[in-house]
Amino acid sequence: MTAVATNTKFAVRTGGSRQLAGTGALLRLALRRDRVMIPLWVGVIALMVLSMPGSLESVYSTAAERADVVRQLATNSSLRATYGPVFSDSIGGLVAWRIGVFAGVLAGVMSLFIVVRHTRDEEESGRQEMVSAGMVGRRAPLTAALLAAFVANAALALLITGGLAGQGSSGALALGLGTAGVGMVFATMAAIVAQLTESARLAKGLTGGLLGAAFVLRAAGDSASEDGSHVLTWLSPIGWLENLRSFADERWWVLLLFVAAVAVQGVAAYELTGRRDVGMSFLPTRPGPAVGRLGTAGALAWRLQRGSVLGWSLGFFAAGAAFGGITKGATDLVGDNERTRDIIERMGGQSGITDAFLATMAGMLGMVAALYIVQSVLRLHGEETSQRAEPVLANAVGRLRWASGHLLIAFGGSVLIMLLGGLGLAAGYGQDLGPILGACLVQLPAIWTIGGLAVLLHGVSPQAALGAWGVAGAALLLGWIGPALELPEPVMDLSPFGHLPKLPGGDMTWTPVLILTAIAAALVTAGLAALRRRDMST
Repeated sequence: MTAVATNTKFAVRTGGSRQLAGTGALLRLALRRDRVMIPLWVGVIALMVLSMPGSLESVYSTAAERADVVRQLATNSSLRATYGPVFSDSIGGLVAWRIGVFAGVLAGVMSLFIVVRHTRDEEESGRQEMVSAGMVGRRAPLTAALLAAFVANAALALLITGGLAGQGSSGALALGLGTAGVGMVFATMAAIVAQLTESARLAKGLTGGLLGAAFVLRAAGDSASEDGSHVLTWLSPIGWLENLRSFADERWWVLLLFVAAVAVQGVAAYELTGRRDVGMSFLPTRPGPAVGRLGTAGALAWRLQRGSVLGWSLGFFAAGAAFGGITKGATDLVGDNERTRDIIERMGGQSGITDAFLATMAGMLGMVAALYIVQSVLRLHGEETSQRAEPVLANAVGRLRWASGHLLIAFGGSVLIMLLGGLGLAAGYGQDLGPILGACLVQLPAIWTIGGLAVLLHGVSPQAALGAWGVAGAALLLGWIGPALELPEPVMDLSPFGHLPKLPGGDMTWTPVLILTAIAAALVTAGLAALRRRDMST
C-alpha cells in the first residue's frame, strides 16, 4: 500500500512533464511526413507575395500613378471588400493591400491542414492509439502538431520579411509576422475543433468554415469603412492583419491580438484534449439507421463527399458574386494604365477591358476548381491508404466500380461548382448570363485534364498520387503571376488553361477544347487500367 501511494504521489508531481513526453520525436515525425507539403505550401504563398513588388512597380511606375490609384481605391467599396483598404501609396503598401489578405487566408488553410493531419486524422486512422501505447504523453501529439504549424508559419514569415526587406524592413517584418499570426490563430482554432469532432473531414470543414466566416466579416467591415476601422473588421483575425498597417506607420500593438488569441485557444485545446479518450470527441457522430441505406459504391462515395461538394459549391457562388461585383470598379481602376490593361488582356484576351476582366475571373475560378478535382480524386488515395477501401472491395464490388463512384463526383462536381461560379459571377456583374456561363464552363476540359492526371498518378502508385497537388498548384501559379511576370508563351502553355479560348469576347475555338477533353479521357482510362493491375495498399 505504501509503495502504491508513493508511486501515485510521484505520478501527480511529474504529471506535467509526462504529459509532453515524446513531443520531440513526434515533431520530427510530423516534419518528416510533411517534408513535401510544408515546403510546397510555404513556397507557393511566399512566391505569390514576393512576385508582387516587381509587377506593381511595372504597373505603377511613378508616385503620381500610385497616389491616383490609392484615391480611386478609397472610394471603391467592392474592391475594398475583396482586397481590403490601402494605407500607403508606396510599393510595399500596395503589396500589403493586393496580397496581404489572401496570404493570410492561405496561411490559415495551411495551418489547419497541418494540425488536423497530425491530431484528428491520426486518431481516426488508429495510428495515434498505437503511438500512445509507447512512452508518449497525453498532450504530446497536440503539442507536436502545433509546433509543426509554428515551424511552417515561422518559415513563411522569414521568407516574406527577407524578400520584402528592400521595400522597408519594418513593413516587411510586420507583414511577415501578421501573416504567420493569422496562420497560428487558425492552427489553434483547428486544435479546438479537432477535439470536438470524430472526423478529420468534419474538423477541416468546420475550421475552413470559420476561416470563410472571418473573411466575410472582414469584407463586410471593409466595404462599410474606408480605413478598416469597422467593428466587423476587428472581429476577424484577417482584419487584424490589414489593421497592422504594414508599410504605413505600423501598429505593432495589433500583434498582441494574435498572441492573445493563440494563447487562449491553445489553453482551451490543451484543456479539452486532457478530458477525453483517444479517438473520442465531445460531439460524437450521430449513429446511422438500423438498416443500411447505402446499397452501392457510388452511394457510399456520395455520402463521403457530399459535404465537400456542398462547401465548394457555396464558396464558388460567393466568390463568383464577389468577382462580378468588382468588375465595373476594376474597369474604372484600370483607366488609362496601359501596363495594367496589358496584364489583364494577357490573362483574359484582347476583347475589351470588361470582357477581358470577366474572362480573367472565369479563368481564376477554373484554376481554383482544379484544386477541388484533385482533392476529390485523391479521396481514392485516402480511402485506400487508411484501409477503408478494403472492406468495400471484399464484397461484390470491383475496383473500377469503386473508383467510378468517386470519379463521377469529382468530375461531375467540377461541372456543378463552375456552373454555380458562373451564376454568381453573372449575378454580381448584373448582366450577360449566357456569355459568362460559357466562359466558366469552357474551363472544364483543363480542369478535367488535371483531374485525369491525378487519376493516373493514383493508379500507378499511391505514393505518387500526392504529386497531383503540385501540378494543380503550378497551374494556379502560372495563371496568377505568369502574365504579370511576362513569362514566355511556351512556359504559359505548360498549363492546360493556357490553351483555352478567352471567353467572353474571344472566338470560341473547339479544337483545344476537344483535344484537352480527349487527353483527360485518356488519362482517366490509363489510370483506371493501372489501378486494376496493381496491388492495393495494405
